[in-house]
Amino acid sequence: MNLLPLSLPVQVVAGLVLLGLAAIIRTTTGNRVVRGRIRLTMVLAVIYVAVNLALAVPGLLRPETRPVAVSIGQLVLAFALIHFVVLIAVNPLRVDRVPERFPTIVQDALVFTIWALVATLVMEEKFLTTSAVGAVVAGLALQDTLGNLVSGLALQVEKPFQLGHWIVSGDWEGEVSEITWRAVKLRTRHGNQVIIPNAELSKSAIVNYSEPASPTRIEIDIGTSYDDPPNRVKSALHDVLAQEPLVLKAPPPLIRLVDFAASSLIYRIHFWIEHLPTDEIVTDRVRTSIYYALRRQGITIPYPIQIEYGLEMPPPGPDAAEQQRHQDLLATTDLFGPLSDDDRRALVSAARVKVYGRGEIVMRQGEAGHSAFIVAAGRVRVSLDPGDVEVAVLERGACVGEMSLLTGEPRTASAAAVEDTTLLEVTADEFRRFLLANPAIVEQIGAVVAERRLGLSRAREAAVAALPLPEARRSLVTRMRAFFRL
Repeated sequence: MNLLPLSLPVQVVAGLVLLGLAAIIRTTTGNRVVRGRIRLTMVLAVIYVAVNLALAVPGLLRPETRPVAVSIGQLVLAFALIHFVVLIAVNPLRVDRVPERFPTIVQDALVFTIWALVATLVMEEKFLTTSAVGAVVAGLALQDTLGNLVSGLALQVEKPFQLGHWIVSGDWEGEVSEITWRAVKLRTRHGNQVIIPNAELSKSAIVNYSEPASPTRIEIDIGTSYDDPPNRVKSALHDVLAQEPLVLKAPPPLIRLVDFAASSLIYRIHFWIEHLPTDEIVTDRVRTSIYYALRRQGITIPYPIQIEYGLEMPPPGPDAAEQQRHQDLLATTDLFGPLSDDDRRALVSAARVKVYGRGEIVMRQGEAGHSAFIVAAGRVRVSLDPGDVEVAVLERGACVGEMSLLTGEPRTASAAAVEDTTLLEVTADEFRRFLLANPAIVEQIGAVVAERRLGLSRAREAAVAALPLPEARRSLVTRMRAFFRL
């Protein structure tokens, strides 16, 4: 049946009215998408008017072609009306944008679906029915095109990305510049355009760097010398990131020591930037700033080298200059200051140098211990349990843990490094050999340690604080002789 059983003059007028309405919308709308797409309605209206004019001219069309022309005219008018209504209904006319829920590819699919249903169910067009076989043949021939069409519709419905988003799919990375029926167009870092078919894109994993939020995390690895303490390196790197304006302050940067490599300690730096396309610029600026900052602070970025050692290894331990500094350090302590130069030299030769990072535990109260520590650099916090009550903060030249060294008793306090700290550790075995060669200094060291222990006892408000000094001294010396079997 005819969708519009009207006379030919009326049909021509209807086509002209539709053409006029489309022209008015195209002139008045502020939406560039509507202005561009409504031209199809105008073209179809002109075709409809032309078909009806041809039907109105006697003898222009043969009798057997007139029914076909009528069907074509009705199909063209139906498509033009549906296209016009959908375009006006879903698009804002005063705002220059495409609705998020109805991108152009979805609008086209909606128009075609409604038109096919109207033509088949309402108009009962045999013209379409007889074309079914041809449609099947065309579908087989256009499998790739139809696959891209269906994949494009799925991408528009799911919306894994939008125009302007920065994505990675397979081997390609770039900014989404256009989404069409057949493909998605990306603009790469080099300014080139890559066209990825929708069917291929739907089969690949898609990484969207613009969702759910635009900030993107960047990762940089940097190597420094084994001689540079990690806490000092991390502090220098944090200062660099804090001064770079393109590095976001929130989320805060993270710096981790990730590897003990062949020639360096490897630090991994994580920081956030606002836009991924600027990552190479920001990475260059950060690396350049790191180079100059570490150089100013005397932190070495070593060359990637491999060192081959011979069979004769140099003896471990400090060199002569460092040993002399340690001897001078012992001379300033109340525990080892009264010793002779030879005694301190022998003690330094037997001591071990240990380095602790900020916050590391040197010893814990109550645990077994057979050594004492002299602070060579940095600071050590001494505390008592329970409650982590601070007793003192020891600086260069102070001694901690001497009671366990001299008597073998469990640690009477806990100690932790306040900052990066270098300690000289004297063990009971080495100290015993030293005392066997110098038995006369037992009384001397015992007197000093007894006084220090009474001070600690007063801080703890323990019963030992009530002992008179001579008794405490005799008791300590007795335990020292028993422990070292003197």
